[in-house]
Amino acid sequence: MKYAFGVDVGGTTVKLGFFTREGVLIEKWEIPTRPENGGSAILPDITASIDDCLARRGVAKADVLGIGIGVPGPVDDHGNVNRCVNLNWGVFNLHDALSALTGLPVKAGNDANVAALGEYHDGGGKGSRSMLMVTLGTGIGGGFIWNGQILNGAHGVGCEIGHLCVDRSPTALPCTCGKRGCAEQYASARSAAQLAARRLAQDPRPSLLRSCDQVTARQLFQCAAQGDAIARSVLDEVYDILGLTIANGCCMVDPELVVLGGGMSKAGQVLLDGVIPRFEHHMFHACKGTKFALATLGNDAGIYGCFHLALTAAG
Repeated sequence: MKYAFGVDVGGTTVKLGFFTREGVLIEKWEIPTRPENGGSAILPDITASIDDCLARRGVAKADVLGIGIGVPGPVDDHGNVNRCVNLNWGVFNLHDALSALTGLPVKAGNDANVAALGEYHDGGGKGSRSMLMVTLGTGIGGGFIWNGQILNGAHGVGCEIGHLCVDRSPTALPCTCGKRGCAEQYASARSAAQLAARRLAQDPRPSLLRSCDQVTARQLFQCAAQGDAIARSVLDEVYDILGLTIANGCCMVDPELVVLGGGMSKAGQVLLDGVIPRFEHHMFHACKGTKFALATLGNDAGIYGCFHLALTAAG
């Protein structure tokens, strides 16, 4: 039997999955991400964890097809990483570095892209030919899959939909990327909570949100469901920015399906009901008929996507 590893590297933890070649997840686990000292321990820690898994299961490396790995930063088709700020990584070739440590073929990708690949094959996008995934969490991530292939782009930043500009005014919010007015500063889970805090400071009306120690996106949805006017007004603004952002993305890549994932997608149908009408308001007329769905793999989307990368690692 042949096997493969999917490795999803986050700023806090590294998620690992051990799969059969047929895509059956045998085991999944996590190890801490150690970004100190330039993130020099991250790849050795992954290697040690993979070696431990193989030893426990009595599997030879000759029976492993490869490792797929997703990281929070730009990665081109050749495995060149161009800075992962959360990991304190600079510029280097991830394929070469991890392969040298493990003795296994490696294929790397951006974390949002590999999550999209996982949803395309095994989750909310299963059965579609082309799929745009929008991940709504601390920021806004994007990934576009066409016929099972990730759109990486020339510099490894294909479909960074969260950095589409939605505000060119003099007061546009600064983004961590160095620009101003990026979508993720207005419509991510974190930005929605920040907008609510500003709105509460400006609007004297009673609100259930005022009883929250610190407003979160989850509380926004809960209070809006109970009829809270301020929570609803905040979400209406978020829906509009999301609709505009996704409409602009679809105008570029024209997907058959849009899949919404990340923490905000846990709101379920209410998120779709809010975003779809705003998308239809902003969309290019020829995009009418674009379907929407929710992601279904949750935090496992990354390791599933990395598994599919691993199948291509051996070339």
